[in-house]
Amino acid sequence: MHTARFTLDPAFTVGEVDPRLFGSFVEHLGRCVYTGIHEPGHPAADEAGLRTDVLALVRELGVTAIRYPGGNFVSGYKWEDSVGPVDERPRRLDLAWRSTETNRFGLSEYIAFLKKIGPQAEPMMAVNLGTRGVAEALELQEYANHPAGTELSDRRIAHGDKDPFGIRLWCLGNEMDGPWQTGHKTAQEYGRLAAETARAMRQIDPGVQLVACGSSGQGMETFAEWEATVLAETYDLVDHISLHAYYEEHDGDRDSFLASAVGMESFIENVVATCDHVGARLKSQKKINLSFDEWNVWYMSRTEAEVSALDWPEAPRLLEDVYSVTDAVVFGSLLIALLRHADRVTVACLAQLVNVIAPIMTEPGGPAWRQTTFFPFAAASRYGRGEVLDVRVSGPTYDTKRHGTADLLHATAVRAKDGTVTVFAVNRGQSEALPLEVALNGLDLTSVVEHSALADADPEARNTRTEPERVTPHPVTGTVLAEGTLTATLEPLSWNVIRLA
Repeated sequence: MHTARFTLDPAFTVGEVDPRLFGSFVEHLGRCVYTGIHEPGHPAADEAGLRTDVLALVRELGVTAIRYPGGNFVSGYKWEDSVGPVDERPRRLDLAWRSTETNRFGLSEYIAFLKKIGPQAEPMMAVNLGTRGVAEALELQEYANHPAGTELSDRRIAHGDKDPFGIRLWCLGNEMDGPWQTGHKTAQEYGRLAAETARAMRQIDPGVQLVACGSSGQGMETFAEWEATVLAETYDLVDHISLHAYYEEHDGDRDSFLASAVGMESFIENVVATCDHVGARLKSQKKINLSFDEWNVWYMSRTEAEVSALDWPEAPRLLEDVYSVTDAVVFGSLLIALLRHADRVTVACLAQLVNVIAPIMTEPGGPAWRQTTFFPFAAASRYGRGEVLDVRVSGPTYDTKRHGTADLLHATAVRAKDGTVTVFAVNRGQSEALPLEVALNGLDLTSVVEHSALADADPEARNTRTEPERVTPHPVTGTVLAEGTLTATLEPLSWNVIRLA
């Protein structure tokens, strides 16, 4: 097997990692909220009904901004239903997921959940621009953020929340380009509504940070044209435009699945090009950043039948994909793609946090455990803070049906403030180990602190309730840093973390 190589030099960088790159997503969908993060009566529940075993895993995962309450759910969301005394909140039909929403967990409970995670957990609130509009967005903003002295802020205080929620980051709707979305709009219709909403929200607080809806995927017929039309209306009013993408293995084509990040990087680069084209046309010095606020491995082909079979239950088991080692390697590669574009992707949200296509699973009344995808995210969140170094891979490639020629090695590196460097690397090869050489220029590094890998002889190995630790990262021996060169061997089908000091 030929060796894969790249050079690291602090003179060649991509950009600083925004902590929000390690965000997640809690939607009122399936069991993400109910019996996921919130289960009164569970042996591990606290006084607010939050599962403390889940809270501990969320802290270990290292998530930052948490997007809420949707997702498709938000396009039918009435925020007023989710505040005030719990026993007075109405039950509603959720059109997005053919379920019944009880509103037992609402806005105040979401903020309390974030506080219990820790100071790194930041609210990222979506407003309903599907069935509602400017007025309701302003009312929600005033209720949440105004200190006191108005009907809405005083209502929040009367509901038991004296301090404002301090929500800075807001999504202007969700996937409004999608025909599946309640209140679906054309780009022109949505662009005007988003601009009106943004302008009004900035009248309350000029410092709010706003995310306009981009395309729901690069495969949408309106992709790029949608972004251009929306940004023509909103460019000076918003800070980010959103991207959503999910990946799955199709028809046994594992080679293409393992190269999914090729598609993700193309998506990012095409949206950046569109944003900058609009900026140039408007003669603006401003740069629009990207909020990749839904991403994951998701076997979507199973979802439509699951949802259509529902008859308005509460918190049904939906989208509970159980992830394999192969899924985790692809997932790790997607994280690498986000880090490689940290100069423009400044928000990203793993969809979702618990039970629903999630790194954490729970059983009602029972345990919580880590999926295989938990480990790449936790490692990237812990060690992927700092400045991303420019990585240009030279080495063996392979051919895929969906993505053309792809590198067997997918990699990035992050330099922390203390000068240490972490290399994140995926070997996409399914049967052979991949030798790796990294030349270190201008970096005062002398030792390998750790090399861990997520890999298994069985690429379909999974963690389950009965075997919650079947798959975990393991140490790799033989990795050496000598005379300015790192040498390692990457196991077949593996996600790797190599820490250097």
